[in-house]
Amino acid sequence: MAKIERCEILMVDLVPKVRRTDAIQSFDSQETPIVRITDTDGVTGTGYSYTIGQGGAAVMSLLRETLVPRLIGKDAETIEAIWQDLLFSTHATAVGAITSLALAAIDTALWDLRCRKAGLPLFRLLGGAKNNVPCYTTEGGWLHIETEDLVKDALEAKANGFAGSKIKIGRPHVSEDRERLAAVRKAVGPGYEIMVDANQAFSRAEATRRARMLEEFDIGWFEEPMPADNVLEHARLAASTSVPIAVGESMYSISQFKDYLVCGGASIVQVDVARIGGITPWMKVAHMAEAFGVPVCPHFLMELHASLVCAIPNAPWLEYIPQLDTITQTGLRIENGRAWPSEAPGLGIDWDWDAIGKARIDGLSWTSN
Repeated sequence: MAKIERCEILMVDLVPKVRRTDAIQSFDSQETPIVRITDTDGVTGTGYSYTIGQGGAAVMSLLRETLVPRLIGKDAETIEAIWQDLLFSTHATAVGAITSLALAAIDTALWDLRCRKAGLPLFRLLGGAKNNVPCYTTEGGWLHIETEDLVKDALEAKANGFAGSKIKIGRPHVSEDRERLAAVRKAVGPGYEIMVDANQAFSRAEATRRARMLEEFDIGWFEEPMPADNVLEHARLAASTSVPIAVGESMYSISQFKDYLVCGGASIVQVDVARIGGITPWMKVAHMAEAFGVPVCPHFLMELHASLVCAIPNAPWLEYIPQLDTITQTGLRIENGRAWPSEAPGLGIDWDWDAIGKARIDGLSWTSN
């Protein structure tokens, strides 16, 4: 029984390759807290989470001051017990983004450690439902991008084997969103999936108005139409439109997903492994969604989510937004628009420690001994 002997936390701040804007914000950095956990057998597991440019220092402080000290001496195999202990130790700050992001960095490191000791890739250790998954791309659909460039990106994605594109909506008037979507639909034809994302920008009235417009273009889903904490309004919207309603990236507990599923407010669950608090709760949400007959299409973090969606049967899509290219040696394998999780033991992320060492923010990094 190997015990946790040493922990290291470090922060890198990554610059996205493209400008990213949506209906409520733009972001130019991806703060990436990284946790390394080593046990008494000398095996190390690496985990991580992220922010979109704010709150990273708070995540690192919570890790350093509260969570990491509780790990030393624990049996690294007792992942569920550790997750529950850490969650309870932060009950005064949970449920919330900072706590979940810190928990996720630890939990993913523990799963990486378990996989490495078992000699198995994550997607096989968790179930191995399939060995690849189709991708849709978001990188060419940001709100600031002009219509002709939206069309160009969607056509390029289709030519490369991608089966869908996501377009950000939330221009000042519904007619502007209609014009953009009409141009893309005309270019790609009826067999290519188009998803849209409002990033919580609308009131119920405006979401209803936009949903009527979206029905014209056979939209795959309407993502985050309203603030995520308004469960009842999402259920009412879902009942009023034929467009599937997708939610989840701005939810931070299993119970929040339960409420959505029970009331019918989520046609598609977009649980984010970092924002839910790690692989341990992610899998619970995924299986709960399966019981309700609801698909899981996770938000962001494609390098890690590739393994998770291939572990379960009810995950039809992976979102293509590269995050880790500058700090990994080999990227996620994508062929003809499909992602293939790594067969190497662990999370399947080939970290470039030289690059990480150069990018680390020393004032936010720390080692337990």
